[in-house]
Amino acid sequence: MPKIIGSSLGEHREQVRARVFDVLRNQLYERGFDAITLASVAAEAKLGRTAMYNHFPDKESLLVAFVEDEATRYVRQLSEAVGAVKDPIEKLATFVRLQLRVLAEYHVPPGAALASTLAPAAYRRITAHADPITDKLREILTEGMNAGRLPAEDPDVLIPMITSALANRQLVDVPPEQLEHAVDTAVRFVLRAVGAAKVTE
Repeated sequence: MPKIIGSSLGEHREQVRARVFDVLRNQLYERGFDAITLASVAAEAKLGRTAMYNHFPDKESLLVAFVEDEATRYVRQLSEAVGAVKDPIEKLATFVRLQLRVLAEYHVPPGAALASTLAPAAYRRITAHADPITDKLREILTEGMNAGRLPAEDPDVLIPMITSALANRQLVDVPPEQLEHAVDTAVRFVLRAVGAAKVTE
């Protein structure tokens, strides 16, 4: 019987998942998704293959669980960061910075590549986690318009334009010492694009 980590089966499961996700995060950075196998993740996480399959029956289920876990934590982080700022223009700048820093950190296949990697149902589960992020952006834009800090425009038009721009990995595929400059430039671009009354430097 596998050794139980933690004081209960539930705690054991969460600790195993956290360990596996840490390994997957590193391997995504080092190798890319296509080169990853369940066996390689299990070996680095010091988990037997049978135990690994009990948690994640295939690589697709592992990726979906990982993205769901990361997305949940990111939405919480985003809500806290935006909620700590009063000015709607600063909120939008905070949103842009966080989106790009997360894009720089994670190395899951982008958009169309991810859709071709996963079954349709699994892909829908992952993309559903974008909804709270989109809702937060809509809230920020609406607040800015109501406060007179942004010109009145249709958020349904602005949102896909902003999210498409921020999903471009070329923005963050730069040497580490240039990342903050790239992020600051993107912040100024988005603020100008939506007609912000004040551009945050």
